[in-house]
Amino acid sequence: MIPTAIETHQLTRVFGNQTAVDSVDLKVACGTFYGFLGQNGAGKSTTIKMLTGLLSPTAGTVSVLGCNMLDHTQSLEAKKQIGVIPENLALFDNLTAIEYLIFIGRIHGLERETIRDRSDEMLHLLSLERETKKLVLEYSHGMRKKLSLAAALLPNPKLLFLDEPFEGVDAVASVTIRDLLSSFVAKGSTVFLTSHVLEIVERLCTHVGIIQSGKLIHQSSMDELHQSGTLEQCFLQATGAYKNQVAKLEWLEQK
Repeated sequence: MIPTAIETHQLTRVFGNQTAVDSVDLKVACGTFYGFLGQNGAGKSTTIKMLTGLLSPTAGTVSVLGCNMLDHTQSLEAKKQIGVIPENLALFDNLTAIEYLIFIGRIHGLERETIRDRSDEMLHLLSLERETKKLVLEYSHGMRKKLSLAAALLPNPKLLFLDEPFEGVDAVASVTIRDLLSSFVAKGSTVFLTSHVLEIVERLCTHVGIIQSGKLIHQSSMDELHQSGTLEQCFLQATGAYKNQVAKLEWLEQK
């Protein structure tokens, strides 16, 4: 049996009178490139926050790399083995890129030489090697995304959680990141990715889940999905977003 990287049962999160995540049952095998899709406000980021221990669920269970994320000791053990690009990036603006990566590396107990070697390699690969003396607050949004990815990869985790990693990233960097993530999964590691760019998800991911109004409405391998159409067709049909009529604004067509 393939070991499980992520497994939830009836995972639920309520904010006041609003149920953001509603009884979600996820199962992600190790070595999977899992695309987690949904419209804005569907519950993707809230789910990732619960999977990574940043937010406690209202109900349900969460297992990550065999660790119970509701148990403090087990949660800490899981966090040593995961990397995260969170929704808001959570960088330290008044550090340089090198200072930030050293900080992350030391938190994970890496030797300084290891931190320096890995940092240099990733900053070069992500075309940030000429920006190392700038403070993070001077970085563009795309540069901050790339630095966040470098920090997530630095400890060589078994599992990556990536919340919109391609947003704001230029075309060249996007190709580099795609290749980097594909290599990461090829060695047996796992990626849990959210993205609004369906073409990227369809190209990269081996499995997909779709969340709508907090409920998991579809979960399958990409091969199974392709038996009935494209990812775009499946997503639009599953979410009820598909409309037969052509979208248009009449006033834009007037001369």
